[in-house]
Amino acid sequence: MQTLARSCLALAMFAGGCASSTSAVPGVRFANQPPVTKVDDRRDVRVAPAPRELVHSLYHFDGSFLRLMTRALELPRHQRARGVNALDEVPDSTWFTNRIGVRTLTPDEIRRGPATVGSPEPYVPWKIKSGKDGGISVGFVIVDARGEKFLLKFDALGFPETETATDAIVGRLLWAFGFNVPEDHVVYFRPGDLVIGPDATFKDELGKKRPMTREELAKKLALVQVEPDGRIRGLASRMLDGKPLGGHAAEGVRGDDPNDRIPHELRRDLRGARAVFSWLDHLDVKEDNSLDMWVADPERPAHHYVKHYWLDFGKSLGFMATWSSDPRRGHEYYVDWPDMLGAFATGGLEDRSWEHRAPTPELRGVGRYEASYDPGTWKPLTPVYVPFREADRFDQFWASKILLRFTRPQLRAAVEAGRLGDPRAAAFLVETLVARQRVTASYWFQRVNPLDRFELVATVGGHALCFDDLALEHRLASSTTTRYAVAAYDARGRALGELAQLRPGSRARSCTGPLPIADGGDGYTMIRIATARPELASALTTIIHVARDPSSRQPRVIGIWRQ
Repeated sequence: MQTLARSCLALAMFAGGCASSTSAVPGVRFANQPPVTKVDDRRDVRVAPAPRELVHSLYHFDGSFLRLMTRALELPRHQRARGVNALDEVPDSTWFTNRIGVRTLTPDEIRRGPATVGSPEPYVPWKIKSGKDGGISVGFVIVDARGEKFLLKFDALGFPETETATDAIVGRLLWAFGFNVPEDHVVYFRPGDLVIGPDATFKDELGKKRPMTREELAKKLALVQVEPDGRIRGLASRMLDGKPLGGHAAEGVRGDDPNDRIPHELRRDLRGARAVFSWLDHLDVKEDNSLDMWVADPERPAHHYVKHYWLDFGKSLGFMATWSSDPRRGHEYYVDWPDMLGAFATGGLEDRSWEHRAPTPELRGVGRYEASYDPGTWKPLTPVYVPFREADRFDQFWASKILLRFTRPQLRAAVEAGRLGDPRAAAFLVETLVARQRVTASYWFQRVNPLDRFELVATVGGHALCFDDLALEHRLASSTTTRYAVAAYDARGRALGELAQLRPGSRARSCTGPLPIADGGDGYTMIRIATARPELASALTTIIHVARDPSSRQPRVIGIWRQ
């Protein structure tokens, strides 16, 4: 299998190479070969990597204070993301799998999400194995009548349906987007459906293990929401296969996993997640809300590798602001030095973005989730997650392209998985997801040239380059005020012919006239397309790299470089 490195930027030739520093095209060149679509990071890891130890107090102190200072003193040079193929896409890996848009996902598939065994709800009684480890909320590890193991969690008192629905909805959307997530199901049960296993234990307030008793179970269930008919609503999260290794670090790699080779702060799938998480207002981004699992390869059971998951999404969709009664959530970090200093400098007289937020809708199961927000200034709970701080406009453009692929029926299917009792709450969430989807994409489409799906098409007199303008396709811009400037260059950056002006074609797809292809060798040619619209501060540019297929000798797209 080709390595990702070979299919990515094959040669970077600057001054004195194949393009001068004054060339209209950058010195980036691509190998004349098909792009990588799947990374070979499932090579056998014979010995399970050591679990990562996480001390919460030190983790947040380091991420919010110490590491902010030491990283600033290092004066790091910003780097564009790695883990990207020649077509500026993220290949499949143990971190990310291209799903929506790459293949047809029906609403039913999205409603099911990553389900492999299905809900435990029909398979009672559930045997309690232990109390939930970690966190302060009530939870149990249970085994259903089939023998399937789940973590059972609940809505916080006073917030019926919200956390369980949110977790189920967001998990399915992140799965469809491409991330690995647990199989979660909203369930209803009665206290009598729980039986205590003979060796069941829980940890008391001092962290000491004690036997689980019926009295202790009753105390814990008294702390969760109970429906008027006596049923209890919960979220059953299937325990992941394999050996847990803890979450992934915000920087660097896992040293004892030979497949983990790209520093996490440079991975596009992690950096681009910022745009997706802002869309979903998923604020609780930290190491222990991710989980690496040492798993057996389903195609080679004797081989093992590390698979990377996101988990725990219940505080998304505006619920963090509602649950904490803090309207700053999503607008400022929990401890936000620049905002604090700015407020001090102005004596608190300058309005801050969160001060005029609308209250939480009076709908059961809905948090303070607003249709309008600023994708550029959105912030998670803390600055601890370095990939989000390193994310650039190219990473978030990549993510925005994908999230726009969700149709209204697909979003509705994900919301239906939350089993909200009030139809108005479900309708509100669907409409707000659609609105924020468009706000997110519109923001990043004004910062990176939103042209995509490039294809060389044989035409009279040669080959034309056809492409889609995603801003026009999704009605985020007007075709009447859009213009493209097209120019061609050879491998040395020398112009081929005259600059051409192009108006958008019908249905957001446009094609150039016949293009000059460079003579000699493999005909390496670069097509520069600059897009101009009134709402853009300046023209946005994409360079499409073309070369002749070694077998057919027909020109084809071999690389994309966005500027």
